[in-house]
Amino acid sequence: MDYKASEHIQDLQYFGEFGGINPSISDSSTYTFLSAKTMFDTFEGNTEGCYLYSRHSSPSNLYLGEAMAQLEGTESANVYASGMGAITAVILQLCDSGDHIVCSRTIYGGTYAFLKNFVKKFNISVSFIDITDLNTVEKSITPKTKMIYCEAISNPLLEIADIPSLSKIAKKNSIPLVVDNTFSPLSISAAQLGADIVVHSLTKFINGSSDCVAGAVCASTDFCLSLKDVNNGAGMLLGSTMDSLRAASILKNMRTLHIRIKKHSENADYLAKQFLNDGLTVVYPGLENHPGHDLMNAQMNPEYGYGGMLTLDVGSVEKANALMESMQRKKLGYLAVSLGFYKTLFSASGTSTSSEIPEEEQKELGLSQGLIRFSIGLDNDIKKTYKTMRECMEELGILAPDTSFGLVLERKGLAQHSAKS
Repeated sequence: MDYKASEHIQDLQYFGEFGGINPSISDSSTYTFLSAKTMFDTFEGNTEGCYLYSRHSSPSNLYLGEAMAQLEGTESANVYASGMGAITAVILQLCDSGDHIVCSRTIYGGTYAFLKNFVKKFNISVSFIDITDLNTVEKSITPKTKMIYCEAISNPLLEIADIPSLSKIAKKNSIPLVVDNTFSPLSISAAQLGADIVVHSLTKFINGSSDCVAGAVCASTDFCLSLKDVNNGAGMLLGSTMDSLRAASILKNMRTLHIRIKKHSENADYLAKQFLNDGLTVVYPGLENHPGHDLMNAQMNPEYGYGGMLTLDVGSVEKANALMESMQRKKLGYLAVSLGFYKTLFSASGTSTSSEIPEEEQKELGLSQGLIRFSIGLDNDIKKTYKTMRECMEELGILAPDTSFGLVLERKGLAQHSAKS
């Protein structure tokens, strides 16, 4: 798989209203019509090319939407005020009362809570299954199933979804495959692999500066327009539209996405291999012992690497908390949820981003209370980062002290002494 998304984004070029090199920000909540008939037609659903009201869309949102469509290689894209705003709009647009969803069992806690607890109000049922077991996926589909939902790389266990195979199953049953690609922008081109609808939390890697929440839906022109329909569109009627100022800010940050993703991946790959060599329980798609390593190789765009996410299991929530607090004190990063920041972020998933999942279900999934999810940052000296992380682990007894460095110095000293004598 080698869709050149960055080249498509690179070719986007907009002139501002007065010739600026950034597109002008449309700071308006409502828009004028030159004729009353055009306004009438817009309310009747003929919204293509028209700006009606910022809850419907705005020029700034459309600029960012076009960039997101180029990123995934879809016909169109809509942007939203949060990742959950995008996800919930898609689900409620596709499902009616009595419908059914086949969903991966390992997904972001907010999505899990929505599908487990909230959609039952609308009499929508959900089967949470192992998305890596294709036979189970196929057997779970019923005549009422309206979508297969998964994450390209799952949160927080980093399972890899077989998107081409899932796409075949979805097409065979005439239902859409919806893929959340938040963990792997550029690394995986989900739509090119067969996803019908791709959702993103722009809050994370795509924005990259942890200063806003935002989301996107990348799909066909027809589906994106249906979300904005003034009479039936879940995006329009639920009011999850992004603010124009934020859209302009995220569009600027997208210009460095390709550089940032490469560095996130490079740093995560280095740390994962060091931790594995230390005998720690580390999960990272770039490691050969990862169950989805070969599948990741088959699906990824190699120049962007295996992504910036990894997990470490240190055995208990007490050790996990102590390690995270120690790393924060030593300025290695922040004990915080979310991902994609320039500094490393770490959290114990079982008590944070996956806390919506009951503890007994976490155990079934293999989500240990000692599991720490890392979003590895853009550190320039990753060897120094590793050395300091290791010191934190040694102080807490997670790792035995490394004497090899001292032995090297000792041998060097002996060699210098011998040379002098």
